[in-house]
Amino acid sequence: MMSILAAKIRLFIRKPWMFVITSIICIFIAFIIGTANQDKIKVPVYSSLSKHETNELLHSLQHSDLFAFQLMNQEKVRTLVSEGKVEAGVKLKKDDFDLIVSSQTANTSLIRQYVQKVYREKKQTEKIAEHSNAPLEEVAKVVNNATANPVFTLEKKSFRGKKAIIIDSQLQPIFGFSLFFVIYTIAFNVFQILKEKREGIWDRMILSPLKKWEMYIGNLIYSFVVGYIQVALIFTVFHFGMDIDFHGRFAEMLLLLVPYVFAIVALSIFIVGLVKNEQQFNAIIPLISVSMAMIGGAYWPLEIVSSKVLLTLSKFVPVTYGMEMLKGAAIYGNSLNDLLYPISILFFMGVVLMGIGINLVERRNV
Repeated sequence: MMSILAAKIRLFIRKPWMFVITSIICIFIAFIIGTANQDKIKVPVYSSLSKHETNELLHSLQHSDLFAFQLMNQEKVRTLVSEGKVEAGVKLKKDDFDLIVSSQTANTSLIRQYVQKVYREKKQTEKIAEHSNAPLEEVAKVVNNATANPVFTLEKKSFRGKKAIIIDSQLQPIFGFSLFFVIYTIAFNVFQILKEKREGIWDRMILSPLKKWEMYIGNLIYSFVVGYIQVALIFTVFHFGMDIDFHGRFAEMLLLLVPYVFAIVALSIFIVGLVKNEQQFNAIIPLISVSMAMIGGAYWPLEIVSSKVLLTLSKFVPVTYGMEMLKGAAIYGNSLNDLLYPISILFFMGVVLMGIGINLVERRNV
């Protein structure tokens, strides 16, 4: 078995392009779709203050997670607002500001409230410095330090019904496309079993001390490891490279990938047992993978699907339970005990499909 794994690893090192290409495509698509609705709202700013005062205010404004304040000249700001390219502009003044709008929207009120908050905090700092006779810079440092390291901490929670729906437009494509693309990686690796049997490689290996079960286990373990590494690598790139924290459940995400990858390996050996040649396999894999992704909620959340037929079909698709696990842990905050149902379903699917698939491959005369 170890000799098969070693040979597979050497072949992978020689030809890693499918693994690399599918990983890059998955990361690119998930990033484009996931960040499409995550961009900050652009707010142009001009100032009548000195450069130092303007930079201080602008620095405070840029702490927002929703708005991106950009310093421009007065003419440019007014042109952008009048042409409708931005919802509002801001003129910075000493103790107040002017909000420049062409029409009232929901965001203009939010911009006004946020800028007011920044000015209010600025005035509070100045008042403290005035009464304490301390330099403004030192007071600002103390206030910032107190804000970053408060004496008391408050934990804020919200009540949510059991059937509440939460759709995370950033994590949905990351989960969905990762689970979708790994199907191709695993399936084409598992297909090598049929290809090697057809080329007579297995007949020669049977004459060696290798046992047949070792040959199966070696190929399936290799397919599992490559598929798992691909999804884990994609998640790692988003976590460390793009600052996606998965709501603090990154370690659980990596653990929950195991039953899904196992189920896809089993599904792949089942498909290999059904097809007769490479042409049939190449035709059926895209059909099955795309169908499972659509039905299982990889392309769009199942929460928005109302068709009872599609929801019933989704119960027979591994992608459904893979998405349920990942979203349950990261978005809904479920514990591993709460996710035992989709985990057990995936392991059950894997065991059944693995047994049937190996039996079909053994019976097929290639």
